Amino acid sequence: MKNKIFLYLFVFAALIALWLFVSSGNMATQNNTTIENLRKDKATLLDSVQKLQLNVLDMQYFSLEYNDDALAYYDHLNMENPARYIADKLLETNEQKGNNPLVPYEGMENDFKLNKIKILNHKWIVVDFSDGKYWGELFIKYELKDDMGVDFTMMDHLLYTRSN
Repeated sequence: MKNKIFLYLFVFAALIALWLFVSSGNMATQNNTTIENLRKDKATLLDSVQKLQLNVLDMQYFSLEYNDDALAYYDHLNMENPARYIADKLLETNEQKGNNPLVPYEGMENDFKLNKIKILNHKWIVVDFSDGKYWGELFIKYELKDDMGVDFTMMDHLLYTRSN
């Protein structure tokens, strides 16, 4: 009787050891597959990040913040961020009642207001405007004066047609 119990315990222990050996082999194979997949994903993501960085550099090319030659025009004013100052002055034109004075169109749904501003250099700005349903763009020439006043002159404009 005592021998049968030891035989059963030995067989049971051997089965557990066999099961552990097989499952650890399967787990190692599965972990290696997972690691390889993660390495491929990492390579893909790094490539995507590199492409996005190149896109950002391309978008920054025509931007006052990254144009040292254009920023040199404002060195004598000792401004920390001239682009932000100019954008704020341009957005102040939205505060007037009715349509923005720089927009040459009458709002159809609401008043036309400026939305998005891209300061290209020390002379030009591209602006998006909308009334909530209709939208367009302005090309604006500006001049930042020594007394910190800003003159805006609308050079060209377009209003997009709606297509359903």
